[in-house]
Amino acid sequence: MPVTRRDLLKVGAGAAAAALAGTETAAAAASAAGRFDLAAPAGQLIWKKALYDETVLQSFAFDNAHGHIYLAQLKNGSGSAAAGDLCVTKLSLSGSVLGHMYLKGFGHGVQIGVEPSGSSAYLWTETDAVADGSGNAWGRRLARFKFVNGQTLTPSSSALTKYTLISGATSTTCAIDPSTNRLIMRCRVGGQARFVAYSLAAVKAGTAKKLYDVAQPSGLGVFQGYTAYGNYLYLLDGTAYGPSNPAPGNTYITCVDLRTGAKVQRSLSQAGKSLDYREPEGMAIQIVSGRPRLCLGLASGVAGARKASIFYKSALV
Repeated sequence: MPVTRRDLLKVGAGAAAAALAGTETAAAAASAAGRFDLAAPAGQLIWKKALYDETVLQSFAFDNAHGHIYLAQLKNGSGSAAAGDLCVTKLSLSGSVLGHMYLKGFGHGVQIGVEPSGSSAYLWTETDAVADGSGNAWGRRLARFKFVNGQTLTPSSSALTKYTLISGATSTTCAIDPSTNRLIMRCRVGGQARFVAYSLAAVKAGTAKKLYDVAQPSGLGVFQGYTAYGNYLYLLDGTAYGPSNPAPGNTYITCVDLRTGAKVQRSLSQAGKSLDYREPEGMAIQIVSGRPRLCLGLASGVAGARKASIFYKSALV
């Protein structure tokens, strides 16, 4: 069949689109090149700020488009952990409370993600919490919903879009890498903690395929949060100060290669070592003037009046 001028134009358009897609992919890869030096000193972003509820910070994520921080914590009340009831606090970058939501029956809040969209922000969290018999509840699916100040959601709320990415997975949480627009899900499959990376756009379109799937490395302490930047995962573990864990504590950050699952670096963090209580809680990527920061959260203060602090590392290797 002869090739027409229209056919050539279609081919040219397709090639141009492919080249553009390749350029965008290359640009994303270039922007996320390298990994954070975990041994570099940490800077301070937020220091001992009160959240909407007075419980311990569990995790956080940045809306880098609008300059906000969203922090998850257990809702006030003795039964919140067993029920999986969460409070999400919206902060300014200086730590002022700008709003909150309650998520009843969602999970433990070990990690959350934020997706900016127009003038709004959509949160990605666990949902459909199931109690484990030890006083805590953990989500089995992921949920996406718009942040609406003052709103209370349940797993049956029409405001949620739910996702089951791995059948039978439990303890599902997620983070979003703003440099690659990948969703990183942590879950348990057959009792093993794993990290699975997907294209965020593909997850939303219902066409998600695993980009990477790696096991959580051995040798970690109490797991407290994670995030990803480019081809590397960053994991947080440790416990609060106590008689058997005096300052500077046992808070560690571990870097894992998403492509292979290999442990690349592990370093003790002394960020905020003067805090009282000082429990490590959550990680996230902040983008400032086009440059990334690897951020970790620390809870402090007494029960009933907890405070949140955030520190960051920005040196890349």
